[in-house]
Amino acid sequence: MTYSETLQWMYSRLPMYQKQGKTALKAKLDNILKLSDRLGKPHTLIKTIHVAGTNGKGSSSHMIASILQEAGYKVGLYSSPHLKDFRERIKINGKEVSKQYVINFIKKNKSFLEENNLSFFEMTTGMAFSFFASKKVDIAIIEVGLGGRFDSTNIIKPEVCLITNIGYDHTDILGDTLPKIAFEKAGIIKQGVPVVISEYNEETFEVFKNVALQNDAQLIPAFSNNEIYKTDLLGEYQSKNIKGVVSVINQLNSLKVKKSHITKGLLNVIKNTNLKGRWQILNISPKIVADTAHNKEGIEIVIKQLKKEKYNKLHIVLGFVKDKKLDNILPLFPEEAIYYFCSPKIDRGLSVKNLFEMAHVFGLNGKVFNSVSEAYNKSLQKANKDDLIYVGGSTFVVAEII
Repeated sequence: MTYSETLQWMYSRLPMYQKQGKTALKAKLDNILKLSDRLGKPHTLIKTIHVAGTNGKGSSSHMIASILQEAGYKVGLYSSPHLKDFRERIKINGKEVSKQYVINFIKKNKSFLEENNLSFFEMTTGMAFSFFASKKVDIAIIEVGLGGRFDSTNIIKPEVCLITNIGYDHTDILGDTLPKIAFEKAGIIKQGVPVVISEYNEETFEVFKNVALQNDAQLIPAFSNNEIYKTDLLGEYQSKNIKGVVSVINQLNSLKVKKSHITKGLLNVIKNTNLKGRWQILNISPKIVADTAHNKEGIEIVIKQLKKEKYNKLHIVLGFVKDKKLDNILPLFPEEAIYYFCSPKIDRGLSVKNLFEMAHVFGLNGKVFNSVSEAYNKSLQKANKDDLIYVGGSTFVVAEII
């Protein structure tokens, strides 16, 4: 198979949460353990850092990787979802896994993957562990796909865990209260492994304390860290992520990292890791900003950032997936903006007609477009050089225009 044919098989042959939702998930780790056994248990051959959370886990994972790269280490990074190319998920020192490796991995294991009905994420996780072990990385940053307790990544015993933020997302899977969601995220806490908590929340912190206590794991409250660092990742919300990241680095007793590495790493995240979609500025005049925030907590932060921007008119290209609680999200958006409603090109994409009708209830007015690209192109036509265009609502909307 070619690379394109390999990806097509991976996407269409097997369940994939990003496309199908809840039906694609399995509340057990049996399959990934079977695959790992077949591959020679590669996850046991590498040092790892495990990162979970509702918002901020992607940015935090990339920050940690950048810092460790500046310290001279060979760093694996496994993250999701990708924006343009599947290979963005698996990198070493910012360089994506080769197309040939992806082809060869699937070709070699295809029969096994079919026979055991492994999910898209399970096979991708096995591929990442195998790749990192084969390349003998010094350490790998492993970002949780969804939740934590039953996530395919949760077979590792890391050097340290990081939980960034807890918010209402994927409530059909993780639970409908913050403590329930926190419990699922806390599933990554391992016996004797220190866990860093980036942000304090009265409803969730007790959950983390209890799970850490049960596992004799040191709990590090990063939010009390007063060290100040700057990063090249835009958005004021990164200041909270930085606290967690620096606390994680301080727990890595087996690696030597200087303060200068932290400073330089945080200032070179985009260059070192090729991160996309986090308050990413695509154009200056008119200013165009894309951000993958897709739940209440994430979008709340982005809207605060937007309010601090200077512009004549605000244009918002907006689309969502079906499982979002729009009653909580849409009231956050400014009524005075001009809206370009669209739907991402995936099975889970929310009908643009439904979005338009719900947005109208909350005083958000605009027009309906048949695709993300059509909506985006119309915003470009309408915006003047002193205006601002924001693209968001879903990772998949941003992916279609970057």
